[in-house]
Amino acid sequence: MAQTLIAQTLSWSDVFSFDDYGALLQLVGNSVVAGAVLGIVGGLIGVFIMQRDMAFAVHGVSELSFAGAAAALLFGGSVVAGSLLGAVAAALLIGLLGARARDRNSIVGVLMPFGLGLGILFLSLYEGRSANRFSLLTGQIVSVSSPDLGWLIGISVIVLAGLILVWNPLRFDSLDGASAEARGVPAGAISIVFMVLLGLIVAVAVHIIGALLVMALLVTPAAAAMRVSHGPLGVPLLAALFGFVSAVGGILLAIAGTLPVSPYITTISFLIYVVCRVIAWRRDRALVAAEAPTAVSVPA
Repeated sequence: MAQTLIAQTLSWSDVFSFDDYGALLQLVGNSVVAGAVLGIVGGLIGVFIMQRDMAFAVHGVSELSFAGAAAALLFGGSVVAGSLLGAVAAALLIGLLGARARDRNSIVGVLMPFGLGLGILFLSLYEGRSANRFSLLTGQIVSVSSPDLGWLIGISVIVLAGLILVWNPLRFDSLDGASAEARGVPAGAISIVFMVLLGLIVAVAVHIIGALLVMALLVTPAAAAMRVSHGPLGVPLLAALFGFVSAVGGILLAIAGTLPVSPYITTISFLIYVVCRVIAWRRDRALVAAEAPTAVSVPA
């Protein structure tokens, strides 16, 4: 009975239908550009997220970003500004109070339900279009207006410039914090700068893929890249490439159906990760086989 009902309500055209694809593509030009920028910058910052073991923190920042965007939607303010305030506030709290991993995880564990509950409260009080509420959670490919696009690209450029400026000390601190601090690297300041940059890019991600699934663009591409490469140049380049393919590919597929953009982006990102894991597994098996000692037969 349930399978029959699903078959009647969901058809293949809901997932893929390329009728009038060219006209639809023109409607989401802003989202494609924003997704491309987000995929590249998100992939780059994701490398440091993985190296600093902060994947859980991304989710905490996204929930506060969602709460800020929902508050702005309820009170008639700028959704971009609201999400920025929420994300940066969460990032600063985690950066200032969570110097140690245990403290950081505790703070994130407190912020996540608080931000999500606050956001749901604001959305339940909002009496506008339901699509606006839904898009904050799961993304909306037509929600990026021209003014918003300018903000999103500007924020992404700021994050990219900030990463370039602190790249070497940030990488040193991420890989070996004790040695970096002994060499005079200001670990506290570097951590705060990184968290602010993370908060900014999370706020951008909320508008493309939604608050619930930002890790698909800020964590998964970097995790996939680190499976197939270990070089200081190879990992960031692959992470940026994987993020770009996931974001742009997901948007281009999403306009061919009626489903939200997030399932397409997350599926592409996940498939890239699976392929990278398989490649790494096969490579490791080949290395083990090559290093195994060759059996020598001894004559009787």
